[in-house]
Amino acid sequence: MPHAHASSHAFERLDDLAEPLLVEDTAGGDLTTEALGLHGRRGHVVFYARKPMTIAGTELAAAMFMRRGIPVVLHRRSGESVAAGAKLLAGDGDAADLHLVFKAAQTMVETLSGMATAARAMVDAVEAVNPNVRVACTRKAFPGGRRLSHVAVTAGGAILHRAGLSETILIFAEHRAFLRDKPLATVMDRLRLVAPEKKIAIEVDDVAEAQEAINAGFDIIQLERFSVAAVGEVAAIARARNLPPLIAAAGGVTVANAADYVRAGAGMIVTSAPFGAPPADVSVSIAEVRLEAVPGGALPPLQTSG
Repeated sequence: MPHAHASSHAFERLDDLAEPLLVEDTAGGDLTTEALGLHGRRGHVVFYARKPMTIAGTELAAAMFMRRGIPVVLHRRSGESVAAGAKLLAGDGDAADLHLVFKAAQTMVETLSGMATAARAMVDAVEAVNPNVRVACTRKAFPGGRRLSHVAVTAGGAILHRAGLSETILIFAEHRAFLRDKPLATVMDRLRLVAPEKKIAIEVDDVAEAQEAINAGFDIIQLERFSVAAVGEVAAIARARNLPPLIAAAGGVTVANAADYVRAGAGMIVTSAPFGAPPADVSVSIAEVRLEAVPGGALPPLQTSG
């Protein structure tokens, strides 16, 4: 199970996204705040979890506030599971700057925490059966948002199936459409020659294809939308080999049935479901702070709590 500390550092490496996230919402300023003349008024902002959730993105939210000169106290870091009512972060700054940041930061934390919470639920379901089986999230995140999505699901305890096409060799039916005249054993021989240091994976659609792939020596057999019973059948075939391949169940796996696939013999669960999870519910409270309440007019530096 990944530690929150590691997930937190992953988000800190995304600080370069803070400014683009802000500019997307405020390139032309904030007309309402400007029209009300709120610049120069001092405010206090707090993010809370409305419901239990696994947190993702609070470090990036803090970086967004800091980009507008708002010091932040970070109460919860990515990867932490929190109860309803938990304080996530708090900061003080100019009211106009608070309004430039808070909604984009809130939406980002809600969206990513929704993904992290969904990933955590599936990881918990799988590890309850076998703690050695990993939940791997695919590259099928929203285009342009993959960096954030991938760090979010890892905050929830999942691993990355493949971050991009150059990471692994995984043969799909779309590749095999151009290899109809070649048996899988021949394909495997070529791949071992071209990429001898890589594990070779293949996605199959039925038990017969899975058996052919196992016989050809593929390292990972990815079973696309197999029933639990069919996964068990393939797993039994694989176990009969001296060096059995990893059996990965993909497609149609949910929190409700993930444990059944693991019991049937899946050694890895492959999913993109967390990327479509509903956002978590994060509330934001903003209140005015009188200038005389801030000693010497100085604001505290970025801090970490807990």
